[in-house]
Amino acid sequence: MTFSICVRERYTGEEGADRTRFGVAVTTRLPAVGTLCPFASENGAIATQSLVNVELGRKGIEYVDDGLAIEDALTALLNADDGAENRQLHGIDADGTFTFSGEECNGWYGHESGENYTVAGNLLTGESVVAETARAYRESRDEDRPLARRLIDALAAGQAEGGDKREELHVQSAALLVETTETAETDGRDPYYNDLRVDATETPIADLREAYSLASEGFDAAVERYEAARDADERDE
Repeated sequence: MTFSICVRERYTGEEGADRTRFGVAVTTRLPAVGTLCPFASENGAIATQSLVNVELGRKGIEYVDDGLAIEDALTALLNADDGAENRQLHGIDADGTFTFSGEECNGWYGHESGENYTVAGNLLTGESVVAETARAYRESRDEDRPLARRLIDALAAGQAEGGDKREELHVQSAALLVETTETAETDGRDPYYNDLRVDATETPIADLREAYSLASEGFDAAVERYEAARDADERDE
């Protein structure tokens, strides 16, 4: 019912320290995918889909946060899941990747993993949806743009290839999460840029892109207002 991408990026933070960010983005021809599929923390990103078992994502991130390697964490969860062959699960942590597509997922289904990313989908028009999502992300990695924007572009590339094949389902949704090893004090954009959902629409990617743009605009306006008030207070002292 879905296609999604999980990524890891290492970068230099504003204070000059080495940092890592993790992102996950997903879209489907059903409402409210953001409540079910994407999970992320400063230690990894996971997407759980097909016949969704939310606990695979929730517990998977908990295990990764506790220090378990993502392959060990997700393999253990799948081994304990009686419905594993109906699941599609993939993700990434600081050191590795994991991909799984159960044999009872609905076609077209499959996954791809590469350097610092995983992509998976089911009920798609074809393999090219996953391939184009991955290609768009790979080609954006060296760009000086926020990860959230580039994840939206990756979803758009997959959607342009056909995306979810169930054209009779007009209500769609999309979501993204980005988490970093920077604290809120050094990355104040988190609430505005990096946790966005479009729960019910006929144009999920376009609406997610608009939500990002409005969040950016709103954040800039809030920062400008805060700084003006702070400067005024300092002048009054």
